[in-house]
Amino acid sequence: MPFHEHTGLRYYSFDIFSNSILQAVFTRRGGVSPAPWHSLNLGGSVGDDPAHVAENRVRIFDALGRAPASIHDVWLVHGTDIVHADAPRPLEKHPERADIILTNNPEVSLFMRFADCVPLLFHDPGKHVIGIAHAGWMGTVKGVAKTAIEEMQSRYGCNPKDIVAGIGPSISVDHYEVGEDVAMQFREKFGKNSERIIQTSNGSTYLDLWEANLIQLQDAGVEQVQVSGVCTACHLDDWFSHRAEKGKTGRFGVLMALT
Repeated sequence: MPFHEHTGLRYYSFDIFSNSILQAVFTRRGGVSPAPWHSLNLGGSVGDDPAHVAENRVRIFDALGRAPASIHDVWLVHGTDIVHADAPRPLEKHPERADIILTNNPEVSLFMRFADCVPLLFHDPGKHVIGIAHAGWMGTVKGVAKTAIEEMQSRYGCNPKDIVAGIGPSISVDHYEVGEDVAMQFREKFGKNSERIIQTSNGSTYLDLWEANLIQLQDAGVEQVQVSGVCTACHLDDWFSHRAEKGKTGRFGVLMALT
């Protein structure tokens, strides 16, 4: 089963990845934050008490048996910039601005926060490389998935056919209405494939970020992809959703490490 429980925490793990890595997409359950961030909020910039966020972070690291000091995270900016996490991030140092983090160091725990945007997880078991990318609509239309795969090739010598990828819990097409300006950018980016990404109903336009990122990964040569199919806006008991909760919510976390 893709969902697991640990001391009150509930998290999703992909079946497609090997046991040589740790990977978890944590739900909102099992933390200490009060409403509207209840309860496992991992976002430090949404109004929650920093002490709550720090305790929640310790809990998820403990759940996977990782030291909190092994963290390497980034400040998300909805782009395609990359950070190579060659070592843990010094805790006194502010996170770098990026939407892709990659590492081949087992001493590093990659960590990223979400609340509707698509978590993309990567693993090349042969080259012992992992990565996480953050794909909202802006990052998706800018090609963040493709950029991550190309960087794994150039920096670590990965072959896309060997890379395993997961498309994590995020907002589904049914709940992701967008304006014509956004739809037009996707038509220009994806051409004929935009018909698989853009849906219309009763005069409204909806965007399928799962399909858009799947197309990018496949175009980049990745053959092993698992789509979680879990909608954050549909399941507020498990997930924070910026769209469904009108911005008054927390952030769930993705943690990934080599073993």
